[in-house]
Amino acid sequence: MKKIRSKKFDFKRFAAALSDLKAEKAISEGKNGFTIAKPEKTVSAKVIRLNKTFGFVSVLESGEEIFVAGKYLLGAMPGDIVKLRIFKGRNGLDEGEVMSISEENFSRFAGTVVFDSDSKEYKITSSELSKFPLPFENPDRIAFCEGDRVLAEITYRGRRHSEHRCRLVMNFGNSDKASVCAESVLAENGISLTFPHEVVSEAVKVSLQETVSGEIKNRLDLRDMPIFTIDGADTKDIDDAISVEKTENGFKLGVHIADVSFYVKPKSALDNEAFERGTSVYYANRVVPMLPRELSNGICSLNPSEDRLAFSCLINTDFEGNMLSYRFVKSVIRSRVKGVYSEINDILDGRASDDIKLKYSEVAASFDDIAELALKLSDKKRKRGAPELESVESKILVDENDVCVGVLPRRRGKSEEFIEDFMLLANEAAAKFGTENELPFVFRIHEQPKPEKVDSLYETLTSLGVAYPQHKPSEITQQAVCSILESVKGTELSLVVNNLVLRTMAKAKYSNEPVGHYGLVLSDYAHFTSPIRRYPDLAIHRIMSEFISGVPRSEICRKYNKFSYAASQSSSEAEQRAMKVEMTCEDMYKAEFMKSKIGQTETGTITSVTDFGIFVTLDDTCEGLIRTEDLPDGEYRFDGAVTLTNLNTGKSYRTGDRLDIRVLNADVALGRVDFGLV
Repeated sequence: MKKIRSKKFDFKRFAAALSDLKAEKAISEGKNGFTIAKPEKTVSAKVIRLNKTFGFVSVLESGEEIFVAGKYLLGAMPGDIVKLRIFKGRNGLDEGEVMSISEENFSRFAGTVVFDSDSKEYKITSSELSKFPLPFENPDRIAFCEGDRVLAEITYRGRRHSEHRCRLVMNFGNSDKASVCAESVLAENGISLTFPHEVVSEAVKVSLQETVSGEIKNRLDLRDMPIFTIDGADTKDIDDAISVEKTENGFKLGVHIADVSFYVKPKSALDNEAFERGTSVYYANRVVPMLPRELSNGICSLNPSEDRLAFSCLINTDFEGNMLSYRFVKSVIRSRVKGVYSEINDILDGRASDDIKLKYSEVAASFDDIAELALKLSDKKRKRGAPELESVESKILVDENDVCVGVLPRRRGKSEEFIEDFMLLANEAAAKFGTENELPFVFRIHEQPKPEKVDSLYETLTSLGVAYPQHKPSEITQQAVCSILESVKGTELSLVVNNLVLRTMAKAKYSNEPVGHYGLVLSDYAHFTSPIRRYPDLAIHRIMSEFISGVPRSEICRKYNKFSYAASQSSSEAEQRAMKVEMTCEDMYKAEFMKSKIGQTETGTITSVTDFGIFVTLDDTCEGLIRTEDLPDGEYRFDGAVTLTNLNTGKSYRTGDRLDIRVLNADVALGRVDFGLV
């Protein structure tokens, strides 16, 4: 090794460089001096969430989630791509250490302004940034108060989270209001409440009624058929309608979908914006649409008594509901009535008033055929072993001041179920159309559960005393899932087990390869029925439209092979983003409602148990945590599955138990509620 001579040797810079190399583990220091460190084997991973003192990353190649202690995170943020060293932790499980950050994908975040009494300055704190409030600059001189919900942007990254710095970008207002916090969540995730000017201008231009009139001659005219829509009472973006008639051989089902692809052309401003958004976002009493309202609530919405361009799926079945044939055709329809789930449920149950019966008089003659076909389709789904998960959705009640004043479980009736089954059949037909004609396509896929998740389900069910119907714990068929759900139906464990099974399932996503749908037990499935609010539906409408118009398959493959892949990837990411936003906003509204109940007592079900406390879900679907420190004095032991036991008294708290609680606190900005025992 050659000696280095320098007349202007800067020892401080040299020492700093050595420190940096040591921190990066590029060199190591021993008793004989410094040596170049051997490169350690690393994997690429994505940071998926942070907690107060630790985080989790997902290995890109395998999807495996790895625990990373806070001191090993290197200041990495959610969404960052990192190089990860994996090692065995004290408990024998895999843990990780971030060796370097390959891509910084975290910039803007929503937080709350707090006053730091130690430094005597205002800072911004966020659940995304572990436990450290960050100092911030305010170059735009935005007015703020302690407790305001704000949007901030990282301006400097340190090697620890506490060293990061940020600047104030926007102030939404008081963090005690759910509507304010929800708006910050949208901004944090890049979901805009408004559309660019060129997108709105294009929407106005293409949404003229004269366009419909001029196109009628090119379409199958179905305006004389008893077609109608069924949605929630407040729905304004109506993209599907149905018709059912009995035939000599069975039934003819018509599923008529808004022909959005007629208005949204490839690579237009409208299309580019819809591709980026990927999906509409629904929360509380609001919707952030994928398309401007001129389309979503206007010319594309299948409003009653108005001529609308549609893409119709006409399916012939036998009397048992088996699909005999299908046909996709461009059509023009005129919905007879805007059906409402609750009203049709009343008709089917014989509780409807005379006014309601009169409203549906033009389509009432088809109700018996609809009910009969729906029953056959439901039976078919059950016979092929599709699990019937009973996940309870929440209905958020908001008053005129935009405050949550109530939360109710959303109940499904007969009409919700038969609309779902009709849409499933049309979606299955669309997927068949794609595979049978060998077209580039966007499929809806649902892969088998991962063995490690099935193992966890087996262990938890065994702890709960629920029989596991298979010999190999790491495998589970759809029939076995059905058996598990049926065994707890109507019992206190029903909600808990349904949630456990739901968490075991893989996440459904989009793919340009038809790998099948585990949950529906279908080899081919796609999303065709909601092009107003889902980009994948719009994508396959475009491909199918060109094929039925006579464009050669080779030309369609040339145009759409890359597109179908890109649309699948982008739409899957957009869907996950929207689901995260919707759940976060819902939790905020629930927390706002529970603030009005602080001090009151309620009864709920223990839905999960951890070493730090007990999660309890109330009958109205609101959830809260009883922290271990708020339980009676004693030493507590968690069995790793379903029970937390006070070793001093022997009192145990078990998943599935009913429990009386008192509401202690609610944090709207974090969407968290604290319970205590009565």
